[in-house]
Amino acid sequence: MPWLVGGLFLVLLVLTVSVWLDASWVADVDGTVGDAAYDLVHGHGTFVAVLEWVATWLGPLVLRVVLLAVAAYAAYRRAWRLAIWIVLSVVVEALAVWGMKAAIGRARPVWDDPISTIGGYAFPSGHAAAGAMFATVMTIVTLVLVRRGLVRRLLVVVWVAVGLAAAADRVLLGVHSLTDVVAGVALGILVPVVLWLVVTAAVFAEEPPAHPTVAGTGQRQVAVVLNPVKVGDVETFRTRVADAAQRHGWAAPVFFETTADDPGVSQAAAALESDADLVVVAGGDGTVRVVCDELARTGVSVGVVPLGTGNLLARNLGIPLHVVDAVDNAFVGQDRAVDIVQVRLDDEPETAFLVMAGLGFDAAIMTGADEDLKKRVGWLAYVLSAVKQLFRFPRTRVRISVDGGDFVKRRALTVVIGNVGFLQGGLPLLPDAQIDDGALDVVAIAPPHKLAFLSVGLRLFTRRRRIDERLDRMTGQEVVVKANEPTPMQLDGDPVGEHTKLRARVEPGVLLVRVPR
Repeated sequence: MPWLVGGLFLVLLVLTVSVWLDASWVADVDGTVGDAAYDLVHGHGTFVAVLEWVATWLGPLVLRVVLLAVAAYAAYRRAWRLAIWIVLSVVVEALAVWGMKAAIGRARPVWDDPISTIGGYAFPSGHAAAGAMFATVMTIVTLVLVRRGLVRRLLVVVWVAVGLAAAADRVLLGVHSLTDVVAGVALGILVPVVLWLVVTAAVFAEEPPAHPTVAGTGQRQVAVVLNPVKVGDVETFRTRVADAAQRHGWAAPVFFETTADDPGVSQAAAALESDADLVVVAGGDGTVRVVCDELARTGVSVGVVPLGTGNLLARNLGIPLHVVDAVDNAFVGQDRAVDIVQVRLDDEPETAFLVMAGLGFDAAIMTGADEDLKKRVGWLAYVLSAVKQLFRFPRTRVRISVDGGDFVKRRALTVVIGNVGFLQGGLPLLPDAQIDDGALDVVAIAPPHKLAFLSVGLRLFTRRRRIDERLDRMTGQEVVVKANEPTPMQLDGDPVGEHTKLRARVEPGVLLVRVPR
């Protein structure tokens, strides 16, 4: 990336000096391009109207407000470094454009019959700078937060198109010369790229606490269990964790990679045998579930780096979804004792979950979601699977017992047992559920017909607490669900096949998870 910074700075410097000195080549280039643009647009009312719309809605004010909204959301998700970087980019770009305009004082192009008129100085173009900054910031945010695939590529194309449209619009309307726009684009890219290098280096890196709170031996050893499929670029991730460990005063980490045959059991055991005081688990909710099941009751802290499609544990605990911030949180966060849930399916050996166990429709969604599609479009794969399953998945006759009480009969579309309450987007499926309250929350969704599911969904979205046979909620420490016939089930988003019985019991406070301070 240094070569990019150097190239952009050189372009901006050459243009600034040339415009300041009124170099002849600048007048020649601007005149040739400006005349061609004027001839292309002048007299075409519809084209001009479109360009004016672009000037308004892709202007500096709108784009900066959008970026500040993205920064606010990043702060809400506790991705502090990302939020600070975006805010700094907006502020520095705006000040740089204002300062350069005042210093250079270049007049705007003059036309006998102008297509559009605007006041102020011309160099560099504020629209072009804001558009380029927007495209750069949103592209970096997309590359950081969106998994490789079609959605990521499409989003990058959209952001670049926005930046190009905001820049080209100025020349086509005749309110800027080409050199104004090119300088604006160079400035708009340069500012966020330089700030990204600064922010992700060490300026905002947290200093290690003088007496860090760690469980175990106190030797400050960290082990990392990672799912290479979810991590993607394993070497880059290893380097990132090693750098964070060194920065925060920990020993060099040891790494263990999961496999298709072993999703984390032996790796977690090996991490414990390495006398780790902290185990960082990087992967989706399934990987986290398996590793945390092994680490429960050991007193060893778990740092979660969420890399899955749902990441519901991280969302409910406020753990950053941004990889860099999540890694840092693992080292400098505070321990929170949370519950895990032991579960037995039919007569199979007991296992555990941290987030939710589901029976019926929600498990069918997980089973029906195409893995390749999940890699390309992320959580949208679950939406597509839900649409397919809704009108063909039958309701299931179930019986539910809480804490040894009488069985309640329901003809349910789905039954969910939750250790946490919120789905993606903050949807409160179980609004009273807390991961450290020593209790399980159950919801049985039993609409009388498929179309009634829409009204039930509306009740969930609007957070209404009314319960009835369509939407029934229960709470207890042990839950048994029996189905009349084999029904799909899932644990923390992982399909676990079809079963007729699910027994779950909570184990309060047996797992330490690193959460933000």
